[in-house]
Amino acid sequence: MTLHIGYTFYLFVRHFETPGYPYVMRPPAVDAFLPIAGMMSFKYFLFTGTVEPVHPSAFIMFTAIIGVSFFLKKGFCGWICPIGTISQYFWMAGEKVFGRNPGMRRYADISLRSVKYILMSFFILIIWVRMSAPVLRGFFLSDYYKIADIKTMKFFAGMSAATFWFLAGTAGLSLIYKNFWCRYLCPYGALLGLVSRLSPVKIRRIEENCSHCRACSRNCPALIDVEKQGAVKSAECFGCMTCVSRCPSKGALDVSLGAGRTRRPFSPYLYAAALVLLFTFIIGVGITAGKWHSQIPYGEYKRIIPGASHLDHP
Repeated sequence: MTLHIGYTFYLFVRHFETPGYPYVMRPPAVDAFLPIAGMMSFKYFLFTGTVEPVHPSAFIMFTAIIGVSFFLKKGFCGWICPIGTISQYFWMAGEKVFGRNPGMRRYADISLRSVKYILMSFFILIIWVRMSAPVLRGFFLSDYYKIADIKTMKFFAGMSAATFWFLAGTAGLSLIYKNFWCRYLCPYGALLGLVSRLSPVKIRRIEENCSHCRACSRNCPALIDVEKQGAVKSAECFGCMTCVSRCPSKGALDVSLGAGRTRRPFSPYLYAAALVLLFTFIIGVGITAGKWHSQIPYGEYKRIIPGASHLDHP
């Protein structure tokens, strides 16, 4: 789906840049590639009650992802995120080639994990501390923001040598270390991890049923020592259910709502279904409310996009 969205958006941009190329409708879901815009729109909505009309689906996507993380752990990262999917395929391929995925030394691991939180803090400082609602409104009306999606596409389509080597290096390290991008560099994942700590849903280990075989800890893609936990509260947990599926002791690990006497275990399949349904429900609400398609007029794209002047002279 992500590849289809990206290709359709490429065709949309090509219409403006290539004489005679047919018009293709812009896919609103491409705003998923603008998480910073989503965060700005989210703040603007909280302060004004208004969904900005330039990239409204960025707001809807951000809200859906935050909502999933609040109610159902960091499940977006473990079940939906396409970057996380690619990252997983890389380390699985590396495991096949090299026989294993070595872990970082403890202090190196902690130091590198701080990078994503530093990046997250930078964006929070700029958006939530430095940018007031009037400043955000002015930015939303700027030409730069109107074609932020196109600039993002160009960043990768015409990437610099530095960008290429950074991506190549990240891909190479992802073959060796599990979820290198997600674990050490993704500021979005850092934010979702902190939000997920508030989730009432947790993976819990029942001590009396545990055989202490450590299968859960050995197989955890997030490198959490599940066998030492009562409830997995780590911000690194993707909610992927790998620990639950690999546990050989019946009733030792489950996913549940609440704790203590109010604890309600439920099927991992129900967890996955609820996660996808909640995500699509929030997006559906945005579509139904008319807050999905960008309100940028065709003429504005003609004015702003470099090379689109040929459309004035058919």
